[in-house]
Amino acid sequence: MTAHRIFATPFSKIHPMYVQKAERKGRSAAEVDRIICWLTGYDEAGLAEQLRRNVDIETFFDEAPAIHPNASLVTGVVCGVRVETVEDPLMRTIRCLDKLVDELAKGKAMEKILR
Repeated sequence: MTAHRIFATPFSKIHPMYVQKAERKGRSAAEVDRIICWLTGYDEAGLAEQLRRNVDIETFFDEAPAIHPNASLVTGVVCGVRVETVEDPLMRTIRCLDKLVDELAKGKAMEKILR
């Protein structure tokens, strides 16, 4: 089975899209970064370093200090896909991040997003 093409996409190309989505709805880049750090365990400097290194998404998540244990509590539909039914662990983590950013853009309180 071949890897999904999103795995080879540089995270530095995806990050601005998350920020734009949030900012269009009146949220901030700092809130997006807080969500990313919560999910992955990166601190701000670690996240900035990964963006600077232009790593692909697979490497970004592989090098993450620790995926948050509550990531499994993220459920719902994003891009027509039910997050909790995604079998590939990397794809599930990507969909989880997508869902968290969607919730931010929809105005959900940060305390509820960061379960």
